[in-house]
Amino acid sequence: MTIVDNRKAFHDYFIEDRFEAGLMLQGWEVKSIRAGRVQLKESYVSYANGDFWLLGAHISPLTTASTHITTDPVRPRKLLLHRREIERLSGLVARAGYTVAALNMHYTRGRIKLEIGLAKGKKQHDKRNSEKEREWQREKQRLVRNDSKRG
Repeated sequence: MTIVDNRKAFHDYFIEDRFEAGLMLQGWEVKSIRAGRVQLKESYVSYANGDFWLLGAHISPLTTASTHITTDPVRPRKLLLHRREIERLSGLVARAGYTVAALNMHYTRGRIKLEIGLAKGKKQHDKRNSEKEREWQREKQRLVRNDSKRG
């Protein structure tokens, strides 16, 4: 079940491979995410000190859940990946010019997971082509729908 999507990542990047990562969260963050108070729009994934970190994700604290803790809505959050995945991703990011983007946050068996993608940046003309393709698909659906109503 999806909690939040990062549509901007699909607009800015070609997603070549996907991974599911766990997140190291504090209790108030889990409560806020379950209440739907999370935003991935400006977030990105960075590699530092042998681990991947989610930066820029905004989790708004609930007023009832965090009365005795000082909360930081945009603090860096460590991603939990297998060592093989970390080595593979870090090698591709360092050598091949890839980046790692946060795609969506969802539940898997009651746990909050982050889907990350191995991505290549799009150029401006690629973004225009993607937009044209999306509009053409909508137009085809509209034509098929109108044609089926007439016949």
